[in-house]
Amino acid sequence: MASPSPIRDRINTLKAEFDRLSKGKESLLKMIDEAELSEGVFNSNAIENSTLTLKETEKILLDLEVSQDVSVREVFEAKNLATVIEYISSKAQTIELNEALILLLHQMLLGNIDASVSGRFRKQNEYVRVGTHIAPAPEHIQRLIENTLLEYSSNMDSYFADKIAKFHLDFESIHPFNDGNGRIGRVLINFQLLQLGLPIIIIRDKEKKAYYSSFGQYRDLKNTKVLEKIITLSLLESLHKRIAYLSGLKIIPLVDFEKEGDKSINTLINSARRQTIPAFREKGVWKIGIAHNIN
Repeated sequence: MASPSPIRDRINTLKAEFDRLSKGKESLLKMIDEAELSEGVFNSNAIENSTLTLKETEKILLDLEVSQDVSVREVFEAKNLATVIEYISSKAQTIELNEALILLLHQMLLGNIDASVSGRFRKQNEYVRVGTHIAPAPEHIQRLIENTLLEYSSNMDSYFADKIAKFHLDFESIHPFNDGNGRIGRVLINFQLLQLGLPIIIIRDKEKKAYYSSFGQYRDLKNTKVLEKIITLSLLESLHKRIAYLSGLKIIPLVDFEKEGDKSINTLINSARRQTIPAFREKGVWKIGIAHNIN
């Protein structure tokens, strides 16, 4: 499958604007990344059924006290994933995507959680099942990962989002680790985007149903379109957010924007979900950038 041309054109236009506005504003971009780190960590862990709330995740990353009901494992899951995201953000332009990097990120992710499985692929007699999908046997993992990396690096013809989607679907189908496959897979999506000079995206827990359906579509029909759409819409949202801040626009909730126009909030939210308006989410709230009133 291939991302539609109109989507590609919109991403290309926004990428050019993003590049133009970013010059000399690296500190602002870093602030944006830091401000949304907890949101990215929360959503990725929530997809894996973490019980942490966004507020609890924020407190953990700020080293603030959290409820005694929060498990030690979930505290480390949040901190470790944040460390991994910060690592790829700082290294994406200087290191390559390869097996060694994947294993390092996994070691970082499961540090202080499960040393017996961290930083290595599944080995003999370690089998995993995701729903009805039984992942390939351990003895095939090394070859399959090598093939997936080679296909990604040698594919010069496909659109970048389509390549990234297929890589992710192949990686998750292989399920090379005993634990942490989904979180590492989503980190790798962002590493690949950062290598291309694009911003990080957030695949949100509220979109988990569509996200999970993309795996079934790929396994049963070799259809990558569902995940391509998730990635491109998430990227449009991420670009819209950064462009709004880089342009110095006033950031307001979409519900306030509705009061100034003639469209209902439901219409605006539907447009935001399709990314036909430059809206974006912060802590689950749809917002948009508008010009400051000059009085």
